Amino acid sequence: MAAVTLGIPSVRGVPRRAAAPGGRPRPETPLLVDRYGRVARDLRVSITTACSLRCTYCMPAEGLPLVPRDELMTPDEIGRLVGIGVRDLGIRDIRFTGGEPLMRRDLEQIIGAARAAADEGMASLRGGTTSGGSTAGMPTSGGQATAERVRIAMTSNALGLDKRVDALVAAGLDRVNVSLDTVDREAFATLTRRDRLDDVLKGIRAALAAGLAPVKINAVLLPETLEGAADLLAWAVEHGCNLRFIEEMPLDADGQWTRDDVVTAADLLGVLESRFTLTPAGREDPSAPAEEWLVDEGPATVGIIASVTRSFCGACDRTRLTAEGTVRSCLFGNEETDLKALLRSGATDDEVGDAWRAAMWAKPRAHGSDAVELAPDAFAATERSMGAIGG
Repeated sequence: MAAVTLGIPSVRGVPRRAAAPGGRPRPETPLLVDRYGRVARDLRVSITTACSLRCTYCMPAEGLPLVPRDELMTPDEIGRLVGIGVRDLGIRDIRFTGGEPLMRRDLEQIIGAARAAADEGMASLRGGTTSGGSTAGMPTSGGQATAERVRIAMTSNALGLDKRVDALVAAGLDRVNVSLDTVDREAFATLTRRDRLDDVLKGIRAALAAGLAPVKINAVLLPETLEGAADLLAWAVEHGCNLRFIEEMPLDADGQWTRDDVVTAADLLGVLESRFTLTPAGREDPSAPAEEWLVDEGPATVGIIASVTRSFCGACDRTRLTAEGTVRSCLFGNEETDLKALLRSGATDDEVGDAWRAAMWAKPRAHGSDAVELAPDAFAATERSMGAIGG
C-alpha cells in the first residue's frame, strides 16, 4: 500500500497535510504504523470545541472559538471514518472527546453510528477480508481475523450525563472517563469557573448505575489541588471509581504553562503516601500511559500519567481526529491531514485509508519532535490547545 502526500489548504493557519517522510519506504501493511515501529489502534475523536466548564488549565474564561456547525463532522461522517478505521486500519478502541461531547445534541446518533460501523467492520473481518480483499497484517488470533467487540468510550465532565446516560448506553457506549480534579466544592468552582460540583457527582453516580463501571476519573495535577489529592482518592475508592492523576502538559489555551509549575508524579506520591499505603503495580498493558499503584494493598488502584517527567511516547498507540475531521498523529505535531475534505469530495474508502496511513507514517518520535536526544520534559510548540485538539 503506497503512502500518499496530500496538499490541502490550511484552515485558520493550521497545516492540513502530513508529508510522507523521505528516505524510508512505508512497509506493505494496512495498519497505522509509523517510522518508529509503533502501531496505532486507539482512536480519539474530538466532536466539538464547546464546553460547559471553563477549567483554567484548558480554556480561557470566554471559552474557545466554536467550530462552525457545517465544519464539524456529522454522525454519518464519523461513522464512516470509524468503519474505515476498524475494518481496514486495525483500530480497536474508540474514545469520543471534546471540548465536552455532551454539548453535541446528536451525541446519541454519533455513538450509534460509530457502534454500527465498528460492529460491521468486525463482522467483515470475521468473514476474512478487508475492503481491499486481504487480511495481511491485520491482528489475528489462531490464524483468524480478530472478532472482539470494539470498545467505545467517552471522556466527559459528566454535566448532564444523568439525563442522557441510558440513551448513550443503548446507542452503544461502553465506558466513560470523567474529568474531575477535586471534590472540594470551593476549589472546584474556582478551577472550573462554575459552581457545578454537585451536578458532576450526580452524573458520575448515574454512569455507575447505568453499568458503565469502572468509571475512570481523570484529575490534572495542579498546585492548587495537590493538597486535596488524598481526599479525591478516598472519594474514588469509596465510590468504586478508578482514579488517574495526570501531569499537566503545555497544552493550555492561554499559553501560561511553565515547567517550574508542574506538579510531578513524585510530588503526588509524597502527598498520597502520607495517608495511604501504595504498592507499585506497573501498567495494565505496555501501551497504557498510566502507571498503577495498589491502594492499601488493593483491590483499589490509583494511576499516575507522568506525561511530563516520564515520557511514554515510545509505546504510544493513538491516532486522533479533530472535530473538523483532520488526523493528528501526535498531540504536539501541528501537521494535520483533512479526511473530512476527502469524504466530502467523493473519495473512496481506500483513498481515505491511504491518506490516514500516510499521516500516521509521518508521526514524530516524541512530543512533536524527531530529535533523537529529547529530554522527557521537552515539547515542540503546538498551535492548538488540548481543548481544540481533543484529548
